[in-house]
Amino acid sequence: MAYLVGKREFFSMEFEVDPRVLIPRPETEVLASRALAYLPKDRPSRFLDIGTGSGAIAIVLASHRPSATGVAIDISPDALNVAQQNVARHHLSDRIELRTGGMLATLARDEHFDVIASNPPYVRESEYASLPKDVRDFEPRQALVAGADGLFVLADIVEHAPEYLLPGGSLLLEFGIDHAQPMKDRVLADPRYLSCEIVADDTRTPRVLVAKTRPSP
Repeated sequence: MAYLVGKREFFSMEFEVDPRVLIPRPETEVLASRALAYLPKDRPSRFLDIGTGSGAIAIVLASHRPSATGVAIDISPDALNVAQQNVARHHLSDRIELRTGGMLATLARDEHFDVIASNPPYVRESEYASLPKDVRDFEPRQALVAGADGLFVLADIVEHAPEYLLPGGSLLLEFGIDHAQPMKDRVLADPRYLSCEIVADDTRTPRVLVAKTRPSP
């Protein structure tokens, strides 16, 4: 239905959507809300949205933190075309920079952020055929599937995010069924992280990982 009408509400804001991007979902509002909690209100700050799709997460962050600027990346140029429409619609072109590619391909080594947020692909290959028909047959596969265990993209972000987070910065990731413990184990095994929290959505399903990097000595 969202594709038919060409729009979807997310975080009480309206976004243009079409089959080039995933439809923003209510459970992802947990990710956006937690990311806002870690994005400073009282000083200029920077955020990174990985796999931005429609641009919803980046736009929510910039809209609610007027002193913040951010980078939103996606490997799909088609998805970024939709994100660009939404960024312009919400008058944020001067504070959100859109880039095509992955994290390592698009970021300079000296770029750092207060918050990195992502709702990346996390569906297992074996799960794809059993997804609801309205998801499997209409939404972009590359935005859904991430290898045999669904952890391919998530693990890559956990590994490289500390290189781009400021000391004491926050990484927030949405993940799939049965991913909470494997993701938490990866974070806690990495000495660059100080802490890890798993946050549930409104259905009490573990949904978002929040990891903090160590502060400056």
